[in-house]
Amino acid sequence: MTSHRSKPIIPIVAAPVTEQTISLYQKTRKVYPRSVSGYFKNWRWLMIWLTQLVFYGMPWLQYGDRQAVLLDLNAHRFYLFGVVIFPQDLFYLALLLIVCALGLFLFTAVAGRLWCGFSCPQSVYTELFLWMERTIEGDRMARQKLDAQSWGLRKTGIKASKHSAWLVFSLVTGFTFVGYFTPIRDLLVDVQQGQLGDWSFFWLGFYSLATYGNAGFLREQVCKHMCPYARFQSAMFDNHTLIVAYDSARGEPRGGRSKSQDYQAQGLGSCIDCNICVQVCPVGIDIRNGLQYECISCGLCIDACNDVMDKMQYPRDLIRFSAAGLSGQHQLSKHLLRPRVLIYSGLFLLITGWMVYGLLHKPDFKVDVMRDRNIMYRETAQGVENLYQLHLTNATEHTQRYQLRATGLDGLKVESEQTLTAGPTEEILLPVSLALPASEQRGSQRIKIEVTALANGETVTTDSTFYLP
Repeated sequence: MTSHRSKPIIPIVAAPVTEQTISLYQKTRKVYPRSVSGYFKNWRWLMIWLTQLVFYGMPWLQYGDRQAVLLDLNAHRFYLFGVVIFPQDLFYLALLLIVCALGLFLFTAVAGRLWCGFSCPQSVYTELFLWMERTIEGDRMARQKLDAQSWGLRKTGIKASKHSAWLVFSLVTGFTFVGYFTPIRDLLVDVQQGQLGDWSFFWLGFYSLATYGNAGFLREQVCKHMCPYARFQSAMFDNHTLIVAYDSARGEPRGGRSKSQDYQAQGLGSCIDCNICVQVCPVGIDIRNGLQYECISCGLCIDACNDVMDKMQYPRDLIRFSAAGLSGQHQLSKHLLRPRVLIYSGLFLLITGWMVYGLLHKPDFKVDVMRDRNIMYRETAQGVENLYQLHLTNATEHTQRYQLRATGLDGLKVESEQTLTAGPTEEILLPVSLALPASEQRGSQRIKIEVTALANGETVTTDSTFYLP
């Protein structure tokens, strides 16, 4: 008799389940731009000086006894040297916005993103903040080393000095910005006396913090993710748009080598793969990977590469500005006489000329006449009387006197005050009474109300209606 032994049961133990978090977003890598010198760096600083002299200096300019450029929100006036613009003149603001948009389109079609690299406020303030950072913390390697260190007295002192310089600069920038909306000399007195208004205090703090945050921390992230210009620029680019381009036909295959070696015999290109062009880039891209929307066309990689080419005794312009890609010889006439350039130029000149002509020939006063809606007409012993409301705006900065008269019907005359006086940039609203002796005419009759400036004889005529029984 055979016995059967049962096999032992071995328990199966499941492996422990571990949770793993997978991020769908790439971690932001901090960019440490390296200092560089050269042709485009000098041009960049020249544009920084010009733009900031205009921004910080314009509010201090005087025109007569007032600020030359002032958007006075309390008085609802926009002063631009000798021109006073009222809320009724928002048409000119619309034209100005259209001109700015067309100018941006035209500049992009001809010169690519040179505005971004040389004049954009974000690029300008980022470069200024980087200059302060390099002055206090050192260049690229020193800043990387400092950030890698643990916090101590030395690191805390250096960081505090840098942020203090940033904050002082941001406060000055915010103060200047508010000075375009509030007379800057009065604003300075209010700051010194601690009597800053609520709105002035809010906007000074808001713009200061915006400058501090955007130029100190966000930097290239503003250009990459917040600025819409980088996104829609591709719609305005073509093969003749000026871009920063790497000559891959000449540079590849890249590789390290000594200066004395014949790189061509080794089958190498001109690029020594030093990565300095990447290190100097303020947005941290590698231009050798081709045109990228992050590129702001600052030209710093060109300066860096040319410096390396000089040291290696290679020809310059391995990276260069190109208006026809790198596929053929560029012709200036072909670049400028393209349909889109001609269309942008024509519209830009037409609308700019229209706006300038309108501002230079803007009337010195405005008149609006509205009928009194409560009374259609009133019969008197002398005839028929109609009532109106006259709104007159003195667009000059001097007291003006005006003569009021009505025409269109025989015997029509002004019963109310016929001589009007308005102070500098004053708006007046007053009732006007027109009377007509007994007449055989009936119903509504078209009339004209004329207001004449006694100083220069300028006349503004408005159409209205006179009602008869």
